[in-house]
Amino acid sequence: MLAPKSVAVIGASDDPTRIGGRPIAAMLGAGYAGHILPVNPNRDTVQGLACYATVADLPIAPDAALIAVPASLVPQTISALGERGCRAATLFSSGFAETGAEGATTQRHIVELARSWGIRLLGPNTLGVYNVALGYYGTFSSSLDTGYPRVGNIGIASQSGAFGAHLGALARDRGLGVSVLVTTGNEADITVADAIRWMAENDETDVICAYMEAINDAPALLSALDAARAAGKPVFALKAGRSAVGARAATSHTASLTGDAAVADAVFEDRGAVMVRDPETLMDFAYVASKKVFPDRHSLGVITVSGGAGIVISDEAERIGLPMPSMPADAQAALTKLLPFAAPGNPLDCTAQALNDPSLLESFTRAALEDGGYGAVLCFLTYVAGSPAMCDRILATLGPLRAAYPDRVVAFCALGDAEVLRRYDDAGIVVFDDPCRAARALDMVCRIGTILATPTRPQSTPISVTLPDTTPDEAGAKHLLGRAGIATAPEETVTTVDDAVAAAERLGFPVVMKILSPDIFHKSDIGAVKLDLDGPQAVRKAYADIEKAVAQHASGARLSGMLVARQLSGGTECLIGISRDPTFGPVAVFGLGGIFVEVLKDVAMKPCPFDVDTAREMILSIRGAAILQGARGRPPVDIDALARMLSTLSRFAAGAGERLVSIDLNPVVAMPDHGGAFALDAVMELEDVQHDD
Repeated sequence: MLAPKSVAVIGASDDPTRIGGRPIAAMLGAGYAGHILPVNPNRDTVQGLACYATVADLPIAPDAALIAVPASLVPQTISALGERGCRAATLFSSGFAETGAEGATTQRHIVELARSWGIRLLGPNTLGVYNVALGYYGTFSSSLDTGYPRVGNIGIASQSGAFGAHLGALARDRGLGVSVLVTTGNEADITVADAIRWMAENDETDVICAYMEAINDAPALLSALDAARAAGKPVFALKAGRSAVGARAATSHTASLTGDAAVADAVFEDRGAVMVRDPETLMDFAYVASKKVFPDRHSLGVITVSGGAGIVISDEAERIGLPMPSMPADAQAALTKLLPFAAPGNPLDCTAQALNDPSLLESFTRAALEDGGYGAVLCFLTYVAGSPAMCDRILATLGPLRAAYPDRVVAFCALGDAEVLRRYDDAGIVVFDDPCRAARALDMVCRIGTILATPTRPQSTPISVTLPDTTPDEAGAKHLLGRAGIATAPEETVTTVDDAVAAAERLGFPVVMKILSPDIFHKSDIGAVKLDLDGPQAVRKAYADIEKAVAQHASGARLSGMLVARQLSGGTECLIGISRDPTFGPVAVFGLGGIFVEVLKDVAMKPCPFDVDTAREMILSIRGAAILQGARGRPPVDIDALARMLSTLSRFAAGAGERLVSIDLNPVVAMPDHGGAFALDAVMELEDVQHDD
């Protein structure tokens, strides 16, 4: 399909502007060396090539076929290709699943028919594919009217045909080389996941760009991402539909935080892929990654002839989390001796004096690479580097330095004639006209270097779980979780006010009291949680107040009593939760807890299951991690206990099966030092077992 030695075009046209004519014209224009076999019963020749009336008349069995006929003729065309021995078909034709239920039924029939012949099917409703090095253009994209793609090592996989071709044209116009473009259309058979895996195994592709709207085969996609990571090939994914929430509506805190875009981000990141938000960023990242230099150190050194530019880059680096450590003191002293009015920290400002003495540029850049040890160095040279008069001197100065540090990225921020700037690119120096875009791309390439240098952890083992037939109340949920190793505060279930008083006295004051119901998820919202109960009278009043609140706000709820628990104090409240994503399965969430978790939205997510070390990294990745580590004189909390709880819950969720909808432990109180972590509230939502009547 992607590298055929012969291709049949069913529905071939002599008109190079029609769907059946464009692929033929494009391949002829690109010098495709394979056999092009037009099929059209109404013509003897098509665009100067011999044309055949039927597939059966073809002189050879084609490696691939391009189908450009009405939907009603597709089944007989598939059968004819199967009989002739073709095993790969690209189906341009529309009128299938994209039109509704009847079209979806027809599409399933087409796939079954193709499989019966051993044919792999791309589409239907696809714009097709191209392989630039071969000059194979199995596509009717009009983007080729404005020029062919450049040969290169960037592969593009896209569910959208027009947008995929747009990305290909963007790459061409940016001067970037592409290996293949695959647009998957309706994905009746071949998916974006299949395309990514092929690119991961293809020697001519080093960088993979993907555009997705829906994920139709999650296991295949995850496997493809693993294959790309194992091959050392970065995957940049632009997923549309970021404003859509997950398909399963839920009312727990956790589900409100894990809309499908956030889950996709977490899953892709877990597999080493990079999510991007716009085509410009996709092209920036692909450009830098196409140089195949991925530093194993995540840091940036900045050489600048402008103090202002140094400040702008520093601000952007801090915003995106790209470290810019200062140069060592002895290196700063040496640079100051070389240029007394320089600023040798980081940014390294060698001032406009570097225009008069390019050796200063070499000295400062060498110091950044050698003494600073930065993974990437960005030189802000603006229009100076774009000057033809300066280009030779700069290349003579920095070209050898670029070659001397092949494991680092050297970038210029420069303006000037495209041909002048291309000389830097040809020397292995990446070039941007925007210093902030440059900083973001360099941050990305350093992060990928860290990802590729980090060994993949083995998959954690799920916990065997037997779930009840229906959603449990809080006590039932805590019992299930307790058997798996999730710690809770000492507590008792009661059904009378006298029992509540007795339980409180056994547990020790102060206590907490709350309603027990599988139907009331947010008990505090209706006044069904009472804190700081310091004696029998407070317990009796709280019991009556909760009964009144439930009668007023949740009169139809199923009730199973009340919960009396010892009130723990002195810890930090956190949220630990699970939400089952309909595409990727259970995803764990961690953040600072309490009632404001949706407002702060400072959470980390990870697909389940995972080990304790991964859980610790997840905990420390949130913006508020300093609170857990002992900010402003507070003692650090028991992060080890939090990590064990988070990992255990992830393994519980992975073993619970598809009936588990969500788990919400909010709050979990993490005690100081080695005091442990305890789930003070637990909401578990299950899909009920459907029994036959």
